[in-house]
Amino acid sequence: MARGKLRIYLGAAPGVGKTYAMLSEAHRRVERGTDCVVAFVEHHHRPRTEVMLHGLEQTPRQEVAYRGSVFTEMDVDAVLARRPAVALVDEMAHTNVPGVRNAKRWQDVEELLAAGIDVISTVNIQHLESLGDVVESITGVRQRETVPDEVIRRADQIELVDMSPQALRRRMAHGNIYKPDKVDAALSNYFRPGNLTALRELALLWTADRVDEYLQEYRTEHRVSKIWGSRERIVVGLTGGPEGRTLIRRAARLAEKGAGGEVLAVYIARSDGLTAASPKELAVQRTLVEDLGGTYHHVIGDDIPTALLEFSRGVNATQIVLGVSRRRSWQYALGPGVSATVARDSGPDLDVHIVTHDEAAKGGRLPSARTARLGRSRTFAGWTVGLVGPPLLALLLTHVDTDLGLANDVLLFLSLTVAAAMLGGMLPALASAAVGSLLLNWFFTPPIREITIADPKNLVALLIFVGVAISVASIVDLAARRTHQAARLRAESETLSFLAGSVLRGETSLDALLERVRETFSMESVALLERASDVEPWNCVGSVGPHPVARPEAADVDMPVGDHMSLALSGRALPAEDRRVLGAFAAQAAVVLDRQRLVGEAAEARKLAEGNKIRTSLLAAVSHDLRTPLAAIKAAVTSLRSDDVEWSDEDQAELLESIELGSDRLEHLVGNLLDMSRLETGTITPLIRETDLDEVVPMALVGIPEDSVVLDIPETLPMVAVDRGLLERAVANLVENAVKYSPDDEPVLVSAGAIAGRVELRVKDRGPGVPDEAKDRIFEPFQRYGDIPGGAGVGLGLAVARGFAEAIGGTLTAEDTPGGGLTMVLTLRPAAGHPPTSPDLPAEATT
Repeated sequence: MARGKLRIYLGAAPGVGKTYAMLSEAHRRVERGTDCVVAFVEHHHRPRTEVMLHGLEQTPRQEVAYRGSVFTEMDVDAVLARRPAVALVDEMAHTNVPGVRNAKRWQDVEELLAAGIDVISTVNIQHLESLGDVVESITGVRQRETVPDEVIRRADQIELVDMSPQALRRRMAHGNIYKPDKVDAALSNYFRPGNLTALRELALLWTADRVDEYLQEYRTEHRVSKIWGSRERIVVGLTGGPEGRTLIRRAARLAEKGAGGEVLAVYIARSDGLTAASPKELAVQRTLVEDLGGTYHHVIGDDIPTALLEFSRGVNATQIVLGVSRRRSWQYALGPGVSATVARDSGPDLDVHIVTHDEAAKGGRLPSARTARLGRSRTFAGWTVGLVGPPLLALLLTHVDTDLGLANDVLLFLSLTVAAAMLGGMLPALASAAVGSLLLNWFFTPPIREITIADPKNLVALLIFVGVAISVASIVDLAARRTHQAARLRAESETLSFLAGSVLRGETSLDALLERVRETFSMESVALLERASDVEPWNCVGSVGPHPVARPEAADVDMPVGDHMSLALSGRALPAEDRRVLGAFAAQAAVVLDRQRLVGEAAEARKLAEGNKIRTSLLAAVSHDLRTPLAAIKAAVTSLRSDDVEWSDEDQAELLESIELGSDRLEHLVGNLLDMSRLETGTITPLIRETDLDEVVPMALVGIPEDSVVLDIPETLPMVAVDRGLLERAVANLVENAVKYSPDDEPVLVSAGAIAGRVELRVKDRGPGVPDEAKDRIFEPFQRYGDIPGGAGVGLGLAVARGFAEAIGGTLTAEDTPGGGLTMVLTLRPAAGHPPTSPDLPAEATT
């Protein structure tokens, strides 16, 4: 079932007339005979809008009881049961009352579209998800009801409903929007001229970007010129803090300012799997960036600025969006911070945007569990305290006149040992205990300055000191190891969860999975190798990254998958504990490869089935459409050979003409069948050479009545690179099809023009035309649209014409003829050295 089409009236502000415009469109469609119903429209007691509902069929609403009140919502089941051609659904951003099947009305709309029902809906610019914080900063009102931008961007048509701020305020003052008791408050708050002007600008900019996308699609389809500039790729650096949502929305707005912009959110975790981020917050941010049409990436790297820049350059990013540091002023003494480092090292090829947010300067610690990994700086600090601290303490105590006693001296040295353990772990703590015990024996245990102990109590004190120091160091080291293991297990579980989700979602992209492996383990390249047997050479079936290896023996990491497949990684060696997760990736890669092959086999099976369908249709055509001219020929020949009738010269000429016409029709039908067979089997080899259209097109009109075609081929057209025979057959089929459907008093116009790097041949008729949904279907084999005389063909003319057009490097599309009818547009490449000299104008301007 074909998906329904979505048309959206986008309002710059409330009250600009979206609902009125939607209802006006509904009345126009009803007048044209379209089955159109009102699924849900709220007129808000506006008289003019309420009047527009008259004459339109409305489906009953669903009543929902909630917290002692009864609310009405759109009844999706009733609309599906009614199954109209077009359904009107107002206020797409509306949140449904709890108890309804879908939480949001836009989800109801998606359900109607999936059922093949066209939907016309309305939404205001302030309800777009990416603009939520901007609208709040302008109006001071946070929009709780939003629609993901991707939902709106998928709409087939978007029409902006706009009004100047002054006109909108006049409508408000006249009571056309809100009730009189709310007018003054609205004009003084939300409907201030500045607010309305800013909202209008947002709507115009967003719609302008959408127009750029439509224009780009048109230029691509018609090969006007190459895409201008490179695609904007914006990388958002996430820390797992709450400011990430602001950064993602900011990046989304930057991407929307350029057609085809892409947002990539990246979180960089340390290579040991530990993270200081909140997993819940990261999940929320991942959902947000995917709702806005971006992608989420999880990258491993101990040096965050370097990893972020490497990732950005690896994906050919043009901009990086980072948040202002959350560190306090005194923390900058420890280093410049990630944002400043990235801005400093980005170079001229990357623009870095540092965005302010509410979490700035509130401290560098995230709302999550404290990590316990002992990095280089902490280890160095632990060794410094453990080795340098005891001598300094001994020097201080020996120069103090007050005798603190051995017990206090032991406690002071023990405090240094505990500090060394907390900073550097067990080894610095043991070193501190050893040095401290020697200094206590030498300086503070009688006899002084000798490595002996006279009093057994002092010996017990030193032994207790050493025991406590070792115990504290062991506990700290054990806690660090357990935290390290827990973090690694959490990272592994997240990765395995991702793999399980990809299996359930049925993802079949091998390159995406291999790229995920490369990002997860920070590798330069990843290759999936396969061979048929133990003696066969390895074959690379998929790879990402530069210079993938050709054999498992040449890789830094090799993970076998069965007997004849291996996942080979290059870049660095992996610790043994990482191979468990790598094994899961390797198994998933094998599954994805098998799935891709199954998809290919299914496509081949569909192709064979299509071939069987064509052969079946061919048999039907041979048995039906070819029988008519054969019967006519047979009847004429039988009549001429009859001895019972004396035929006059006129009768004989008429019968012979009938035989000739039947033979010509048979020749045409058989020729199209043979051409279709050559196209299906791929045996056509075009001979491309420079050709003038004014030489080929007249030859294609041989056999067509002269008064039925008007030819307009300028002699100044550039030469085209085509196969003359294939082009002639394609044009002949197009003209014959146009003449067949055109009225007798309306000749077919065949014209040509040079337009921006291409040459277009246009065949216009004034027949009944073809609806938009059937324009692609008419090019399929054995398709005949509308009511045409029996025996008029087997429905192969346009299919053959398109096949020949594509074989010579051109395209064939169908358009509506202004004023009624159908225009076939054959686009051809100009020959080398003969570029078109006409200005870049629409095709209509050149004919």
